[in-house]
Amino acid sequence: MIQTILLKNRPVGKPSVSDFEFVTDESDVKIKDGELLLEATYVSVDPYLRGRMSDAKSYVPPFELNKPVHSGVVAKVLASKNDKFKEGDFVSGMLDWKTKQVSNGEGLLKVDGSKAPLSTYLGVLGMTGLTAYLGLNQIGKPKTGETLVVSGAAGAVGSVVGQIGKILGLNVIGIAGTDEKVEMLTSKFGFDTGINYNTTKDMKAAIAAAAPNGVDIYFDNVGGPISDAVLFNINKFARMIICGAISVYNNTELPQSVSVQPFLVKNSALMQGFIVSNYADKFPEAMKELSTWLAEGKLTYSETVVNGFENIPSAFIDLFDGKNKGKMIVKI
Repeated sequence: MIQTILLKNRPVGKPSVSDFEFVTDESDVKIKDGELLLEATYVSVDPYLRGRMSDAKSYVPPFELNKPVHSGVVAKVLASKNDKFKEGDFVSGMLDWKTKQVSNGEGLLKVDGSKAPLSTYLGVLGMTGLTAYLGLNQIGKPKTGETLVVSGAAGAVGSVVGQIGKILGLNVIGIAGTDEKVEMLTSKFGFDTGINYNTTKDMKAAIAAAAPNGVDIYFDNVGGPISDAVLFNINKFARMIICGAISVYNNTELPQSVSVQPFLVKNSALMQGFIVSNYADKFPEAMKELSTWLAEGKLTYSETVVNGFENIPSAFIDLFDGKNKGKMIVKI
């Protein structure tokens, strides 16, 4: 039996479980030469998937209605007629939301659960870690002693960005949505300080107090009013790395925001958006560095693990209510 999750409706505003459909296939699966049969072990749910559920033009095609949703998955090889993989191997790749599926092996990477927990290959040793490392280094170009502000700091990418910032000798300020998350930023991830945006009445002033020397690098995961407040505190030649904008993904109307141009001109500042695949040629060196830091204990991670294939849609939706600490993963 194979279960599959399809995109049934294009969400309007915040997604709901009714936007997805579960289907079951009872037929036996046969593999041909060059193919392998995979069984999902861990499934990644990520905010960027919301964009692909709309039919607006973006950097990747939208998901098709009544077709499977797909994201990062760690899977076990159940059977193989592909010389590159054998039964019992674990692999990671962009795969459908299915309990089992057939693959030709393209785009799959072998992962080793003896070197790091399998789930980390969807997080700190996967696209999450690569996004944090490459965005910060390639766009932020950090220099020792500079001040880094991270929004969405308790999330999957943000928590890794802050840690890398500390490894590179930066003063790191994290912005998160609960006192518990803010405490975790300093106690677990080594940030210098944190700001709870839900209990702070004046974010502009709070950032100024936390960063008396101004902000040199801003790693933006949220957009919206929080990012507006950071603009008022940037230094000359500041670099603003635009990774995501989760605060506005579900908006049905254009959000109101301050005009960024005067801030950029006045401070000769850079604001650049990116997707991690822009730096695909640098993945090997980034993975080597991340793996070394993890093995040396310089890098840690936090995961929110939800159990059960049937809970993938609800785990995805929970991202928009900030119910995750670190990487949100579904264990099948």
